[in-house]
Amino acid sequence: MTATTTRCLSVVVPCYNERDTVLELVERVLGSPLTAQVVIVDDGSTDGTRDRLAAITDPCVTVILHERNQGKGAALRTGFAAATAPYVIVQDADLEYDPEEYPTMLGPLLSGRADVVYGSRFVSSAPHRVLYFWHSVGNRLLTLMSNMFTDLNLTDMETCYKAFRREVIQAVTIEEDRFGFEPEITAKVARMGVVVFEVGISYSGRTYDEGKKIGWRDGVRAVWCILKYSAIGHRLRRLA
Repeated sequence: MTATTTRCLSVVVPCYNERDTVLELVERVLGSPLTAQVVIVDDGSTDGTRDRLAAITDPCVTVILHERNQGKGAALRTGFAAATAPYVIVQDADLEYDPEEYPTMLGPLLSGRADVVYGSRFVSSAPHRVLYFWHSVGNRLLTLMSNMFTDLNLTDMETCYKAFRREVIQAVTIEEDRFGFEPEITAKVARMGVVVFEVGISYSGRTYDEGKKIGWRDGVRAVWCILKYSAIGHRLRRLA
């Protein structure tokens, strides 16, 4: 890694009720030589997360508070607008994804081959915690449907790890407030015609008892978002 590629990344962290993990997550993110800026958007936490965030003094960290819970998409919309580094990555606050993999994620961006990079949990030989068969089935089905409507060949549309050239992500208007962000951004990126790469990543998933938040209603919404935001969906609505 050369001096010109260090400190080139804005890490946007949507955060809701992550008191037990957020400080460790911030420490890991700041430990990456690629991190220039950390933008944490606390989305109305009520569990003491805000007290933990108030203790952060590193000048690279910006904390933005939503007065009420609006959802992951709303938090990302706020965070993307505040990003200033050349590249931007989404980082959940729950330690399921490892900041040590930023070099892998940014590789195609730094080499000029890609405008957007997805980190796939399904094409990697890296360690994965074994959990929730039906979640994996649902993820694959949603990815298949997304691919059918976007003509991309992703293996993991629902992954948290998505990295962008900053001008690409800041050119997108995020409309979804919750987890519909994932199919929405995929459809809108596909419509932009930018170059998308995918790399394999590790994954340390957690259980609902440990704080996992996504549910079956979000899967239903994802189907609607695929239909709503894809180019095919736009054409079908014009014909209706």
